[in-house]
Amino acid sequence: MPRFGALAPKTKNLVVAGGLTGFVFGVYYYTMRAVGGTDELQVAIDKFEELKNKDDVAAVNPSAPGSS
Repeated sequence: MPRFGALAPKTKNLVVAGGLTGFVFGVYYYTMRAVGGTDELQVAIDKFEELKNKDDVAAVNPSAPGSS
């Protein structure tokens, strides 16, 4: 089995560059998958806005059920 040192310098550089590029993309992919789940803050904001809109509709339309 030939050793890494037996390769031409340009070939060694390409092998190292390919390995580093693969590592960087692997870390990026893993990080995006780990962080990119549900955004809890955005879910909370959406719930708040939904409740706020329901309250606004009830205030504009007092004949809605539940508002005496």
